[in-house]
Amino acid sequence: MGRIADWFARVEPRRRAGRLVLGLLSDLPRKNCWSIAEWAGDATLHGMQHLLCRASWDADAVRDDVRDYVVEQLHDD
Repeated sequence: MGRIADWFARVEPRRRAGRLVLGLLSDLPRKNCWSIAEWAGDATLHGMQHLLCRASWDADAVRDDVRDYVVEQLHDD
């Protein structure tokens, strides 16, 4: 998360994004806002929905940083 942290306007969405990513990588049988929010310990799904719909963050910049990270890790000399 350190690589993409600067793209979030506030610390709360940044932390929630970290939990969202961990939820997506978890062994949950179904991955949706509700199941990931429960897995992350949230009482409701509103926080995850807020992150995805209304929070201030640069999704394009996060995508670009994640893509660059994947290329760095998986490149073949």
